[in-house]
Amino acid sequence: MVREALGAALPSAGVGCAIARDMLEALSLARGGRPFDPDSLTEDYEMGLRIGELGGRGVIVRMRDASGGLVATREYFPDTIRGAVQQKARWTLGIALAGWDRLGWGGNAIEAWMRLRDRRALIAAIILLAAYAGMVLTALLWICEGLHLGPPPALSMPLAILLVVNAGLLGWRIVMRALFVHHAYGTAEAIRSVPRIFIANIIAMMAARRAVGMYIALWRGAPVQWDKTSHRFPDLAPVIRR
Repeated sequence: MVREALGAALPSAGVGCAIARDMLEALSLARGGRPFDPDSLTEDYEMGLRIGELGGRGVIVRMRDASGGLVATREYFPDTIRGAVQQKARWTLGIALAGWDRLGWGGNAIEAWMRLRDRRALIAAIILLAAYAGMVLTALLWICEGLHLGPPPALSMPLAILLVVNAGLLGWRIVMRALFVHHAYGTAEAIRSVPRIFIANIIAMMAARRAVGMYIALWRGAPVQWDKTSHRFPDLAPVIRR
């Protein structure tokens, strides 16, 4: 929604997308008669940005049917560590690494900023790893202090202020996450959304490592490999209105 409001290109995030016929024709002409690129690992993401480069506009539509139900595609994210890492690694590779090579940074500052946000996954993984290592080391220092084995960890005033500000922003993010999950899925899932942050961070770090390895293989000339993961679809019976 922010991208749309700022006029940046809107990635077509995989499902529930519609493309105008004239824009599909423009994509086809720009690509020698092939609007869809089989060499891209995140072709849906790239298509939205290509449409923006061709002067098109993407919008987010919230549509309801005659009974008031949302018109949307429902699907579960892979529910195993291996499947989740494979899926996220492909996204990271296609958007943060190969997407950088294939798409560049756009034509203006707003587009460049949004693409930078899209490609921050690898930097985020490094920061997460450092943050968790810092948490473990701080806990060990507190234990040592409690056992009178060493002095308490010293914090400078600027670092203490930074930690307080970051904690406040993290708390705000957690609250917003829980509120939106509650709105869509209820109280139980809203509570579960908090510990799932830790699991998601672990998956993100593992996926970043896998994506870098895949990118190095591509850089060395290996063919593009679609790392497809299996999906389970929700039971539609509870949501069908009779």
